[in-house]
Amino acid sequence: MAKLVECIPNFSEGRNKEVIEKIVDGVRKTEGVKLLDYSSDASHNRSVVTFIGTPEDVEKAMVNMAGLAYENIDMRNHTGAHPRMGAVDVVPFVPISGVSMDECVEIANRVGKSIGEKFNIPVYLYEKAATSKGRQNLAVVRKGQYEGFFEKIKDPNWKPDYGPTEVNTKGGCVAVGARVPLIAYNINLDTDNIEVADKIAKVIRHIGGGLRYVKAMGVKLEDRNIAQVSMNLVNYEKTAVYRVFEMVKMEAKRYGVNVIGSEVVGLIPMAALIQSVEYYLQLENFSMKQVLETRMWE
Repeated sequence: MAKLVECIPNFSEGRNKEVIEKIVDGVRKTEGVKLLDYSSDASHNRSVVTFIGTPEDVEKAMVNMAGLAYENIDMRNHTGAHPRMGAVDVVPFVPISGVSMDECVEIANRVGKSIGEKFNIPVYLYEKAATSKGRQNLAVVRKGQYEGFFEKIKDPNWKPDYGPTEVNTKGGCVAVGARVPLIAYNINLDTDNIEVADKIAKVIRHIGGGLRYVKAMGVKLEDRNIAQVSMNLVNYEKTAVYRVFEMVKMEAKRYGVNVIGSEVVGLIPMAALIQSVEYYLQLENFSMKQVLETRMWE
């Protein structure tokens, strides 16, 4: 079985197409990796890239992309709806085949050390790679964002795992980790009131007593003048996409608000879509083997 690792770095640039293409070239020009997807959002001012390859080649591609990001993104001028702490904001590694989670933790450490030393960037390890329980949750690590980290980093509890103990004014900080696959899923509302999206997010997310495997927040999409419930579904097998969608719809009705659309950022497992198809079509005894495309490559 071939050793394959997936990497899904998030960059704090979603508006300048020329810069985005330069960063993505870091993958395109690295042998042994395959670019699966990349998408950008102007309101979030953020881009998400997904690529896959052998551990060694994925590491190389990620460091190449980081260099291009730090060269072309200046956090001193960055604004956007999505929380962020650096030009390269978060770098998760996900085991796909022939690779264990422990090996992904080792990859996260090597890449984190390289970014810290090569680009003079404070690096925090999170999720499965975290060096303490308090650093497992990305939201906790990123709290305060770029602007707040100049003070936060002075706290001994927030000494970086790699790199300098001062924020890089241009590049900020970065979170590097290892985790299971997640789905970045957003639901748009027919209101421009971000307070409504915030209230819905607080109710449905796990930390607020909601769905166990959901992280959520409300954001404002300035270009469309609508509010959005922006989420990470960290275990779609236990908290299905359709369940999240229906709960947001139900909570939105409390405020006289409707869902007008939703979106997946990056890639989504086919099994997650099949769950929703089974639910909405009330399919009985359905099997993945009934999906035409899955039979074509048997």
